[in-house]
Amino acid sequence: MKINNIITVLAIATVAAFTACEKDTFREKPGVCPIVLSTNPENGASGVPLEKIITATFNTKMDPKTINESSFTLTGESELAGTVTYNDENRRLNFVPDNPLAPGTSWSARIATTVKDEHGNALQTDYIWSFTTGTATAPSANGVNLNSVAGFGIFAGAGISNNAGFSEIRNLNIGITPGVRSAVTGFPPAIVVNGAIFASGDASPDGVSDMLIQAKQDLIDAYLYAESAVSPAPATVAGDQGGKTLAPGIYKSTSTLLIQSGDLTLDAQGDENAVWIFQIAADFTTVGGAGGSVILKGGAQAKNVYWQTGSSATIGDYTSFHGNVLALTSITLNSGATATGRMLARNGSVVMTNNNIIEKP
Repeated sequence: MKINNIITVLAIATVAAFTACEKDTFREKPGVCPIVLSTNPENGASGVPLEKIITATFNTKMDPKTINESSFTLTGESELAGTVTYNDENRRLNFVPDNPLAPGTSWSARIATTVKDEHGNALQTDYIWSFTTGTATAPSANGVNLNSVAGFGIFAGAGISNNAGFSEIRNLNIGITPGVRSAVTGFPPAIVVNGAIFASGDASPDGVSDMLIQAKQDLIDAYLYAESAVSPAPATVAGDQGGKTLAPGIYKSTSTLLIQSGDLTLDAQGDENAVWIFQIAADFTTVGGAGGSVILKGGAQAKNVYWQTGSSATIGDYTSFHGNVLALTSITLNSGATATGRMLARNGSVVMTNNNIIEKP
């Protein structure tokens, strides 16, 4: 019996010796080696979007300190700079490039053996995979693709607040990143109807951090697309647009833009697919009183109107607004203002002042 026990112990020790991960400076957990389960894009993928965030999912929880810009690299014609993060909840590495991927390029992604799990076990070999990007699409006035951020009525970088009153966001979500849930205030009395609030640091649902990172990237891409659109040739506008009627197209302002002395009418002239892109270099303000609303006519749809704002936007008291605001900094809805569209702020906050409504376009 004792001999059998000795043989069993020796057998277990032998298995452990052969299944243990390579030794390193951390404590080990024999028999469990970290591996990469999946990647996005997958190995060999083609036609990958230029705005793609690269991810890799591990089989076990990893040591975040070992996952950084040194242990992960992405190389095309040269190494691409970007930000590497790790989400412990879903065991996922995320790489957000500083610039869009070059089109029609073969890319090689590499995770080095300096990456370790929470027990100090190292990746046993470099994990390398490759993919090819698709072709670039020239900016045009055929609409701005919001991709995943289209699911949000409010998206902000720093804060989201409802200062007073029973504001509503209808049939759209609210999202904030890198701001956290404590930066979302005034809910209730504000409510989200047929939607939810998502914030960085939320433990559930699974993958919320990655979802918000992707939405933020999609917002940046949409903002840059709208800002650089050149076809048809932009028409120059300046000052107060109140009382005017504008046909579909691109309208460019080199400073601030107002809607004050009357309403601005957007006339699609019977084309329900008509698009308006407003390129505003500085602040954009609608002022309630003698107008200040955006009126749609001739089949125009709010989902096809884009207000790219190089600073901050303010939607005036008790005005009716239509379209998607893509602001570099912040957005404020003054008392009683309503919007059919989206309020998307890249870096700052979205503030609802009192009894505001944001509805899906």
